[in-house]
Amino acid sequence: MKDTGIKRAFIIVLDSFGIGREPDAAEFGDGVCNTLRSIYGAKEYDTPYLRDIGMFNIDGVGCGTPVERPLGSFARLRELSRGKDTTTGHWEIAGIVSERPMPTYPDGFPPEVIAELEKAFGKKILCNKPYSGTAVIHDYGREQKETGGLIVYTSADSVLQIAAHEDDVPVEQLYDYCRTARKIMQGEHGVGRIIARPYVGEYPNYTRTPRRHDFSLDPTGDTMMDALARKGLATIGVGKISDIFAGRSISRTLGVNKDNNDGMEKTLKVMDEDFTGLCFVNLVDFDMQYGHRRNIAGYAQAATDFDRQLGEFMAKMHDDDVLMITADHGCDPGAPGTDHTREYVPLLVYGKRIKENNNLGTYPTFAMIGATVADMFDAELTTKGESLLPRLLK
Repeated sequence: MKDTGIKRAFIIVLDSFGIGREPDAAEFGDGVCNTLRSIYGAKEYDTPYLRDIGMFNIDGVGCGTPVERPLGSFARLRELSRGKDTTTGHWEIAGIVSERPMPTYPDGFPPEVIAELEKAFGKKILCNKPYSGTAVIHDYGREQKETGGLIVYTSADSVLQIAAHEDDVPVEQLYDYCRTARKIMQGEHGVGRIIARPYVGEYPNYTRTPRRHDFSLDPTGDTMMDALARKGLATIGVGKISDIFAGRSISRTLGVNKDNNDGMEKTLKVMDEDFTGLCFVNLVDFDMQYGHRRNIAGYAQAATDFDRQLGEFMAKMHDDDVLMITADHGCDPGAPGTDHTREYVPLLVYGKRIKENNNLGTYPTFAMIGATVADMFDAELTTKGESLLPRLLK
């Protein structure tokens, strides 16, 4: 293996942290959108570590004041895949470009799909519409208890979500229903994720529990984790990473995070371990708790809270560590609607081996990240991305 001087790579995905409208955004139903710009003006926003690495020096961010000498390298990445969802974005980060969008269901799932699911479940399906996850249990929770049925709903994403009260459907049983749905939802109806959504409480005060679980499609191509696994290197997932990649080539998962803070605490503990390879982290609260709910103040506060933990992370880094911070799509809390937004994403790269004050410019695919990580460990990866490593290393 060639010696790059890098032993551990950490990728932290700030889920939905877009930095400006992509040229083809109108094809995805988006007008003006810039997640970072929307939260930057909030009084809750304060991210000195992101700033100092180079966030506001990235081409076209449209807000903030560039620092004179950023501590790291920085770039703007465009999504090449035909989508703007979690699965598509993460797959592209890892090296897979999806040329066909995953199916979505703005009018609910077709009758033949519902009939097949009901036959397989042996239960009545309720709702079958795009819905907010908190509103759907409020509106259908009583009927779910009365009928013993399952609440099936979707969103603007390529998902089929199944909700049930934990007293009526034990969590492991709900997971089994999701596994059954995953086998059915293939091919034409191969949604990116089947999501279990257990909840507790009494009407009208139902509460979703942290025992959510995602059942994803198997990745359709080679990933950076596959490349590292073939060399016997570590591939550690924090948060939804294992779910997003259906567990493939993930050597160990630390499980779904309670919140962003929990995800970063897990990551900080991983830093105490001796391993060679990748730690891949997803922080979903930006998207799930604040972006979709169009909560600018909450999103800004989440960025501030992350930045404090980023400072801890940077202080703990070893000389042979590399940190890459990016996103998987946008979800502008200042934009109309509740959907994701088709945006460029940031790439910040920091470490003792990484050049400072290094503007890499704009690149056509998130897969540059996967190619770069594979190159760090001299691992062969089939991808449309190209390694940035020669431009990153001092």
